[in-house]
Order: sequence, then structure tokens, then C-alpha cells
Amino acid sequence: MTKEATIEKEQKVVLPSVESIVKAQMRLRDTVTKTPLMYNLNLSKEYEAKVYLKREDLQVVRSYKIRGAYNKISSLTEEEMSRGVVCASAGNHAQGVAYACQKLNIKGVIFMPSPTPSQKVRQVRMFGQQHVEVVLTGDTFDDAYAAAMDYTEAHHSVFIHPFDDPKVIEGQGTVGMEILEEVTDEVDYLLVPIGGGGLAAGVGSYFKQISPKTKIIGIEPEGAPAMKLSLEKGTVVTLGKIDKFVDGAAVQRVGENTFEICRELLDEVITVPEGKVCSTILKLYNEEAIVVEPAGALTIAALDLYRNTLKGKSVVCVVSGSNNDITRMEEIKERSLLYEGLKYYMLVRFPQRAGALKDFLVNVLGPKDDIVHFEYTKKTNREKGPALVGLEVESKEDFQALQQRMQEKGIQAELVNERSDLFSFFI
Repeated sequence: MTKEATIEKEQKVVLPSVESIVKAQMRLRDTVTKTPLMYNLNLSKEYEAKVYLKREDLQVVRSYKIRGAYNKISSLTEEEMSRGVVCASAGNHAQGVAYACQKLNIKGVIFMPSPTPSQKVRQVRMFGQQHVEVVLTGDTFDDAYAAAMDYTEAHHSVFIHPFDDPKVIEGQGTVGMEILEEVTDEVDYLLVPIGGGGLAAGVGSYFKQISPKTKIIGIEPEGAPAMKLSLEKGTVVTLGKIDKFVDGAAVQRVGENTFEICRELLDEVITVPEGKVCSTILKLYNEEAIVVEPAGALTIAALDLYRNTLKGKSVVCVVSGSNNDITRMEEIKERSLLYEGLKYYMLVRFPQRAGALKDFLVNVLGPKDDIVHFEYTKKTNREKGPALVGLEVESKEDFQALQQRMQEKGIQAELVNERSDLFSFFI
């Protein structure tokens, strides 16, 4: 065998076997919740399909992450457990590791970025109790990760990776096993969220071996398409900048193992705009009384992109988690309105004369247009004074009519929504 052939053989991807996922399920059976696979009447009617939701938002730590974390930690030798475990996370993985440490009575050290919301820190401490130490360090996840790796090396502990580990992937694969145990129809489409790729790799592996006809579609946030770009390039890429809003699925780099598995298993990877995710979160809350985090809404948000394809089909959406901080709801509402074209921010240059603002309010604004933001300072040495105006409208057509009236009145305006530099500065 040539050297090149040997390297190719060594690098050949090894999928988690059905047997390994079954063994993982046996380890997890007394620890995790067997979450329900729920037929959703409203979504099924809307998309003319049979839509099922795999409710990992109802998991014991409110996300699927406990599955991979517990499977990995419980697979360690007694000697490895005695050295303790370490992880770096600002969210669900930290809670999964903490809960596993408490259940297995071992020490865990969890590194989190200093800006992590106090609610998430409290959750980690609550799940881990006296078994975990939380270390807040650095400004970013990368800072926390570097500190965790330094600690792991210095103390000879075991690092628990959030996704790029065979045992973690096998644990996440139990989500797929539960789906196929419960579903009564042949699953035509499986929609699964992708962050680092652990869930997609695990669930995809089980489905491809047990339900090979199912089309598996990975869903990423538009602002962090790490897996999609990696698959297009044929190698793992590191994104220079990401939108961290969908924090449970926004990563700069997917795993090497998860990339290789997903490359072999996934039929397609698509992205969903963050604003669409926000609209979906609000819709689920208002219509279904389901509370999900942004990553948990990804698969349902993606249904619109397959509206015509899904008719008459059986579809499963994995709802990955519900660890959503209530303080984010105003931002979620704002992003939704902007995405739906119902809220606009403009720099309006009013003539510097008495009555100019009154004329705008009386003769330009429509009867249902609502000013929600206004900043204006008169500059006496200029002919026109800029004002930052935020407007909510009932429909996109209302805003188009508003723009037409402004043009007729000779009022100059620049839309801030489309200027990310100005938008982030003002809003």
C-alpha cells in the first residue's frame, strides 16, 4: 500500500454505528428525559404536511446538550474521572456538563466568558451544585476556551468538547433513535440545527443507517454559515466574523469530525436570516405557547424555504433548546419587525424652518404610521437639520406610500436599516 493510500485510509470518516448509539441510550436512560415527538396541527395545516416537533426544549437542562456531555463523561475510566473534567461554554454545553458532574459525583471546572449573563451562570451552578467550579474569564468564548485548555494541561484533567468528540456525537445521536422509535409515518424530511455539527452528525448517522430514504437538511443561522461554507470549500473553514445572536448555533469553526460526517450524510445545508428566527420565536410563543431559544427555532423557521416541497410529506423538526433569557425579548421583537419590513430607522433632513416637523407629522405620516424613536437637535447654521426617526408601519406597502409622500414634499432621508455601521451606532 502506498503512503498516500495509507493516509487516505486513516482519514476515512467513521460514522457512529447504530450499536454505539444504542449503547449511549442505555447510559442515558436514567439521566435524560425521553422528550416527546409532537404532531403540530398549526404547522401541518400551514405547510399541508405532517409536521412533527422533537421537543428537546423539554429536556432536563432544556436542551439536547446533556446527551452528549453525559455520554462522554460517563464513558471515562475511573482514573480519568478522578482527575476531573473541564469545559468551555457560555450556554447549554456548560449546563449539560454541570448536570453530568452532579449526577456522576465528579469534579468539573467550567470556563465561561466574563460577559456571560448572570442567569446562565446561575443555571450552571444550580445544575452542578457543589460539584462544579465556574470560572469567568476573558471577554470572548475564545478567551475562555484558551483558559480551559491551559487548566486542562496543567491539572491533567479531561476536556469535554461541546461537539467534536465521538462520544458526544453518539450521545446526540440518541435524539434520532427516539424519533424513529416513536414516529408512525416514514420520515421524508428531517430538519436539524447546526452549530458545531455534533447534533447533525449524531442524528444524521442514525437516520442514514435506519431510515436511509429520509432527506436530512442542516439549518444554520445566516450570520454564521460555518458548515455551509466548509462543505462548499471541501474543507473546514474559520469564519472571520459572525453574528452571535443565534448563540446556540453561531460558531466560527465546525468540528473536524463533525464536518467529515456531515459531508457524507447531509443532503443539504441552508441558512435562515436571524430576523426570520425572531419572527418564528414570537409566533411559537403566541400561537403554541412554546418558548424556544434562537437556535431552537432554526428548523421551524426553515420550513418556509421548503413550502412547496413539503406538501403531503412527513417532516420532523428538531427543536434543540429553550434556554432563552427573557431580557432578550425586546431585541427579538425589534429584529422581527425589521426583518418583516414593519420597522424602519431613517436619517431625515428636515428644513430648518418653523413648522417643518408639524408638516411632516400632519401631511407625510400615514394614519397608522407610528413614530417609535425620534432624535433631533437644531443646527442654526445649516439649512437642513438631520433627525433620527424610527417608524413602525402596518405593512410594507404603508412604508412605500410614506416614501412617496416624502419625495413629493422634497424631504430627504437615508434608510439606516441598510447601513450596518450606522445602525449599530444609533440603535
